Amino acid sequence: LHLAGFAWGDCSLSNTLFRRDAGAFAAYLVDAETGDLHPELTRGQREYDLDLARVNISGELLDLEASGALHPSVDPIDFGTEICARYQELWKELTRTSVYPAGKHHYIERRIRRLNELGFDVAEMQIEHASNGDSVTFVPKVVDAGHHQRQLLRLTGLDTEENQARRLLNDLESWMATQDDYAPGDPLGARPEVLAHRWVREVFRPTVRSVPPELRGQMDPAQIYHELLEHRWYLSERAQHDIGLETAVEDYIQRVLPKRREPLRSTEE
Repeated sequence: LHLAGFAWGDCSLSNTLFRRDAGAFAAYLVDAETGDLHPELTRGQREYDLDLARVNISGELLDLEASGALHPSVDPIDFGTEICARYQELWKELTRTSVYPAGKHHYIERRIRRLNELGFDVAEMQIEHASNGDSVTFVPKVVDAGHHQRQLLRLTGLDTEENQARRLLNDLESWMATQDDYAPGDPLGARPEVLAHRWVREVFRPTVRSVPPELRGQMDPAQIYHELLEHRWYLSERAQHDIGLETAVEDYIQRVLPKRREPLRSTEE
């Protein structure tokens, strides 16, 4: 809510609806009469909202404790304090600017993975290179999970599963940032749809086609590309420098696929 510029003004358990969602929970604000929407919240607005949440939630847990409905392992005061601490850690991870050495783009992927593990997707990335070429500044724009499947379909026409879409879009965004005509907000720059279709034509399809059909098994193109990106990530982490996609594909075909699945046999055999 704070990332969207919304100051709640009365965050509490009783003003929140929790619904089960495939083994997890989804939370919904159900009382917004005290809320106020701004283009962006100041630090003071966020901290005021957070302090109200701490007081309200600890107070509600104290009521539950008094009624005998609270598990004895939960301390109402410590719980409210922990919420504030976790909020500060999460806010820092979602909004901080990272500066990495040039040529260490897998560090950016590591940051994106951390955000994904926290339950957030990266809608776009702002990547700026230092004038001396020694460093890269990276700022992610995060959105709620579920964004990428629709976004990838709109940009590329590729219909994938959600996790596949997230992984492919991360790669697409990184690739677009390296293109000379990539200029977000500049009317003279190439539109994202144009760059996305170029990525499909020049990167995605050739990469998938480089994997022999007899080694693909039942994997669809998006899953193949996802696994190739994963393999490149592990190779880069091990080598502590970027491993090109072409090298990763070659290693994946030679070392991984033969061990994981037998080549498909023809019906005549």
